[in-house]
Amino acid sequence: MLIDMKHKFSLFKDLTKNDFKKRYLGSYLGIIWAFVQPLISILLFWFVFQVGFRSTPVDNVPFILWLCCAIIPWNFFSDAVQSSTSAITENAFLVKKVVFRIEILPIVKISSALFVHLFFLVFLFGMFLIYGYELSIYHLQVIYYLFASIVLILGITWITSSLVIFLKDIAQIVAMFMQFGFWLTPIFYPLDMVPINLQFLFKLNPMFYITNGMRNTFIDQRWFWEDSILTSYFWIFTLVTFVVGYVLFKKLKPHFADVL
Repeated sequence: MLIDMKHKFSLFKDLTKNDFKKRYLGSYLGIIWAFVQPLISILLFWFVFQVGFRSTPVDNVPFILWLCCAIIPWNFFSDAVQSSTSAITENAFLVKKVVFRIEILPIVKISSALFVHLFFLVFLFGMFLIYGYELSIYHLQVIYYLFASIVLILGITWITSSLVIFLKDIAQIVAMFMQFGFWLTPIFYPLDMVPINLQFLFKLNPMFYITNGMRNTFIDQRWFWEDSILTSYFWIFTLVTFVVGYVLFKKLKPHFADVL
C-alpha cells in the first residue's frame, strides 16, 4: 500500500486537497473556518476558565496551557475518526469507477485533519513561549505522539469506514462514542480526581496515553519510555486494532461497490 501511495502520490495529494476544500465549499471564509472554529473554542475555554472562573493552576501550570496540551490532540483524534468513517461512502464514485487502493481514502481524511492539527501544534508551542516556557529536547516527543495518534486513528477508521457501508448506524455510534470519550478522557480534570480504584479504567482509554503524553512533553518533561507499562499497553492495543482494521477492510472491500 505504501509503495502504491508513493507511485500515486499526486493523486493522493489532490484527493487530500480536494477533501479539505470540499468541507468549506460555498462559505465566504472557505478553509479559514477549519482554523477559526477550533481557535474560538480554545479562546472561549481560556476566557471562561482563566478569566471567568479564575481556575487555579494545575501542577503550577496555567490551566489553559494544561488544558490545551490535551484538547488539541483530542480534537485531531475526534475530527479524523468522524470524518474518516464516511471516507468510502463520500467517495462512492471512486470506489465504483476508479481502480486504485481504496484503503488510502481514510488516510486522505486523516491527512486533511492533520493539516489543521499541525497549525494548532504550532499554536500550542507559541502559547508556551508566550507564558515564558523555553523549548527543550523533550518537545521532540511531539513527533512520536503524532505518529502514535495516526496509527491508532488509521486502525480505528479502517474498521468504522468499512462497517458503515453495511450498517449506517455506525456513523451515529462513532459520534456518540466521541462525546463519551471526551468526558471519559482526563482533558478538563486531572486523573487524581478519579478514585484510585477506578483510575485503571481511564488508563485503558488509548487517548489517555496521548493526552497524558503531551502533558508529559510540555509540562512534566518526561520521556514516553519512563512509563513502560502504559506504553506497552498502548502499542499492543493500537497494533492489534491496526491489523484487525486492515484485515477487516481487505475482507469487506470486494463487496463495497455492490452495496454502494
